[in-house]
Amino acid sequence: MAAGTLIFLIIGGAGVAVLALALLGTELAHIGNPDIDGPISLEAVAAFAGVLGFGGAIANELLGGGGVGQIVAAGTLGTLAAVPAGWLASRISRAARNMRTDATPTRNDLVGALGVVVTPIPTAGYGEVRVRIAGQPVKLNAKSERPIATGAQIFVVEALSETSVLVETY
Repeated sequence: MAAGTLIFLIIGGAGVAVLALALLGTELAHIGNPDIDGPISLEAVAAFAGVLGFGGAIANELLGGGGVGQIVAAGTLGTLAAVPAGWLASRISRAARNMRTDATPTRNDLVGALGVVVTPIPTAGYGEVRVRIAGQPVKLNAKSERPIATGAQIFVVEALSETSVLVETY
C-alpha cells in the first residue's frame, strides 16, 4: 500500500468518526461557544472529509499512487466524489433539524378527553383514570363529586394540575 493511500484512508476514517459523533449529537463544533452556527454544518464537513479520504484512497490505488502527480490526481477524484456527499449530508441534517413535529400536549388538552376508571374514585379522594391524549394512553389521578367504580366511562371536566383531573361519568 502506498503512503498516499494510507494518508487518504486516515482522512476518510477521521471524517467518518466525526460524522458519527456529529450525528449522535455531540456538538463538536460548539466547544468554544455554544452559539456558533455557520453556513456549513459539521455533518457536511465530516461527510466531505470521509468521502474525500476513501475516494482518494481508491483512486490512488487505481492510479498506482507512486508519484506526486498521481496523488494530486487521486485527491482531485476524491474531491469530485466528496462534493455531492457533503451537499447531501448538509441537506439531510438540515431536514432532520427543521422537521415539523406536533405540539407537546398541555393540561388544556386534557379537558374533554374520554377515558375509563382504573382505580375507584372515592367521594373525598383521588382514584385513577386512563385517557387518550394525542393518541397515547395516559394514566392520571382523578377526583369526582361522587364516587365512581372501576371500569366506568368518564369525561374530563377540568384539569386540576398536569397529572390530576376532575371527571364525570357519561
